Amino acid sequence: MTDPTPDFVAELEVVVGPPLSLGPGPNGERRVIPILGGSLTGPRLTGEVLPGGADYQLIRPDGVAEIEARYALRLSDGALVYVVNRGLRHAAPEDMARLLRGEPVPPDRVYFRTAPVFETATPAHAWLTRSLFLGLGERRPDSVRIRIFAV
Repeated sequence: MTDPTPDFVAELEVVVGPPLSLGPGPNGERRVIPILGGSLTGPRLTGEVLPGGADYQLIRPDGVAEIEARYALRLSDGALVYVVNRGLRHAAPEDMARLLRGEPVPPDRVYFRTAPVFETATPAHAWLTRSLFLGLGERRPDSVRIRIFAV
């Protein structure tokens, strides 16, 4: 058995709207962040992020953000792809507070990893449903950048 070699697939640039806080609950603060659109560029996939998705977050009492984003892509050949992207984001308390206020934080100070799962009816892109993927994320004030690798 050999160690996996990550294969760069594409980079997502997702434009997001202001977060909607649903308030604190027994497990932490629930937030919904609308996905307004974006782009997908890379050696294996290109296209656009369609508006209408959302990132559903739970900000736990320990400061870790549990992320579950659901959205759709339209690839450059017209194929549609549904994405469920779950992950974790955390940083030092002062950096997490800045992120939650929508302020920039250098990406090297934030742990932001996701595991996107893809679904498509297009045979040419069935490979997306047959591999595991890792996303390396960066939160910006009005967007999210995620570099996606097949592993």
